Amino acid sequence: MPEKPKVAFYWCASCGGCEESVVDLAEDILMVVENVEIVFWPVAMDFKKKDVEAMPDGSIAACFLNGAIRTEEQEEMAHLLRRKSKVLIAYGACAHLGGIPALANQFSRERVMEWAYDKCPTVTNAKGTRPQVEFKDGARTATLPAFRNVVRALDQVVDVDYYIPGCAPTPKLLKDAVVALLSGKLPPKGTTLAPDIALCDECPRKSSKPTDVGFAEFRRPHMAEIDPNLCMLAQGFVCMGPATRGGCGALCLNGNMPCTGCFGPTSRVRDQGAKILSSICSSIAPKDEAGIDGVLEGIPDPVGTFYRYGLARCLLRRRVDIKDGAEVAAK
Repeated sequence: MPEKPKVAFYWCASCGGCEESVVDLAEDILMVVENVEIVFWPVAMDFKKKDVEAMPDGSIAACFLNGAIRTEEQEEMAHLLRRKSKVLIAYGACAHLGGIPALANQFSRERVMEWAYDKCPTVTNAKGTRPQVEFKDGARTATLPAFRNVVRALDQVVDVDYYIPGCAPTPKLLKDAVVALLSGKLPPKGTTLAPDIALCDECPRKSSKPTDVGFAEFRRPHMAEIDPNLCMLAQGFVCMGPATRGGCGALCLNGNMPCTGCFGPTSRVRDQGAKILSSICSSIAPKDEAGIDGVLEGIPDPVGTFYRYGLARCLLRRRVDIKDGAEVAAK
């Protein structure tokens, strides 16, 4: 009997939804289990890092790695799994684009620590204790992974073969990827394994999308009633659909919520946030400065709106220098 291809799953800086999406395969997970050997999946089975280290390089047929890279340990595991895997797949929005964790790139590492351990209203820390990379207590030494200056997408750390987008990816995309791996019918390296079309093309409200929108105001979903049959942009809600790759089945829109952009851009878009920002700004109805400012007040968090998942891949990123082998964030 031929040996089954070895497959690994690993979780870095993310919420865990991508791990849940594997279980969302439902009965199709039986197809996966029957055709592959899962050799590393710490969230579900008892595997250790040393188990991976003992494997020959390139012995894992495919590794689905989800989550962004924030800590020294995550960076180390990304390099290890890259070395052990023939195919490394950035699985989900955080590995693909940096995801929600990358919104922390708006702030320095010190500001993140200051908020988390000193100023957050739910934290009591009178002594101002901070996590240390190394702490000695007599003869014992405890260690923690270093907290890097910036959050990075997976391909900003190691070479990536394929991308499966989404927060979280749909079961169909995962199933299609596994089938492609098993059949050996893989697309060119670097391909995002989802349709290369804008979400608007598969949106159930497509017929109501106006060709010329003149935004007089922007409304927020929790502050206004949403017409379930009318294009979100036509109603004055920021929808990332025009700048976002399709393939999700328009799940948010079918749930009567605007697209937030988790599938990332199509191959024709270099910067997802800049794409939708330029589209929206060119369609604002007022032409005077005060009128424009009034409309834009309806988008109180532009970075969180336009770069909710893709700030790590934004063209305008904080520069990180390397000094004496350590990261030093540029001022």
